[in-house]
Amino acid sequence: MTEIKTPYFLIDKEALDSGVKKLRTALANAWPNYVIGYSYKTNSLPWVIRYFKENGCFAEVVSDDEYYLAKAISAEHVIYNGIAKTRDTFLEAVRNHDIVNIDSEYEIDWLDELEKGAYSVGIRVNFDLESKCPGQTQCGEDGERFGFCFENGELKKAMDRIESKGVRIAGLHLHKSSKTRMPDIYRAISEASVEIARKYSLKLSYVDIGGGFFGGLESKPQFPEYFDMVAGILRQQFSPEETALIVEPGMALICAPVDYVTTVTDVKRTARNTFVVTDGSRTQIDPLMTKTSYFHELVMDPGRIRRTLDRQIITGFTCMEHDRLFELKDAEELLPGDRIVYHKVGAYTMCLTPLFIKWFPDVYLKDGEDLIKVRSRWRTEEYTCSICGDKE
Repeated sequence: MTEIKTPYFLIDKEALDSGVKKLRTALANAWPNYVIGYSYKTNSLPWVIRYFKENGCFAEVVSDDEYYLAKAISAEHVIYNGIAKTRDTFLEAVRNHDIVNIDSEYEIDWLDELEKGAYSVGIRVNFDLESKCPGQTQCGEDGERFGFCFENGELKKAMDRIESKGVRIAGLHLHKSSKTRMPDIYRAISEASVEIARKYSLKLSYVDIGGGFFGGLESKPQFPEYFDMVAGILRQQFSPEETALIVEPGMALICAPVDYVTTVTDVKRTARNTFVVTDGSRTQIDPLMTKTSYFHELVMDPGRIRRTLDRQIITGFTCMEHDRLFELKDAEELLPGDRIVYHKVGAYTMCLTPLFIKWFPDVYLKDGEDLIKVRSRWRTEEYTCSICGDKE
């Protein structure tokens, strides 16, 4: 594929199919009554979200924009989470009997517009995960801001308000963001769901444990390790016949099957370093610039004569000095025309990539022997189309 202009993302459909199959098998073995909600925020490329729809996944959305995107692809089932809902989309989703998990007080106010006794919702639970898994949570001692707090009674107050409006509490949503993604997190989530259901005598249609699982790395926990443990805890209070287990993976499914292919365009030798300039950028595979390493592969022409260099710094195309991806030490020199392929970059890249200096790159799908372009890179026409429309 050296004839294809770089940079571009490459989706491996075989790897994508394999990940979905492994997830379904693990869930079916652990808890046969399950729902997979694909997380749009992780990667909402139209081809990707259509793929997951066709594979029976619900659309897990967290804003009105994502909700309308789900409707645009005719998603049959929606899980509506988050704090960026709008009144109109919230009410539409509840009336459509989608899975709607309340996360804010004003959403409870919106329930006044519904016919009493006709609808049900879920509720997002805030519980003190840091006390149960010290050092593993993203926010640490500051705690998390999403959902209604179990420990201080805010959850019970919210549930009472919801039920007072003639709306049934159908489920608990307990998604947590962690630094480790380890099974301990999901043990705590499962135990919290059991404790809450028992304390408040809840008859639940579903328990939603969210996402954040590892996927595609053999050295990390595999799907059965998560779900066998979760199922064992849930069975203390629930049964698959009455209560569905909802999971909301994004990274676990779309990260590993995607590569980012770049080309060396120049080599700059200074008094201090050798800088290898590429047509890719850290902004396109690490938009928040928080990673310290990347899975990468060097594709070099073996017929070229090369020196061994003490140090080479691989950089991107932007004008920011910190657009530096990784270093090579005591390695053969990279030369213009060589390629660098970054692996496992399908999550939180295409959706977060800034329109900075260069627009969105091409995206290709590898389906067996076929290579299909599923998104063309943006050009000036796409960038400027927002100023060409009708006035509001």
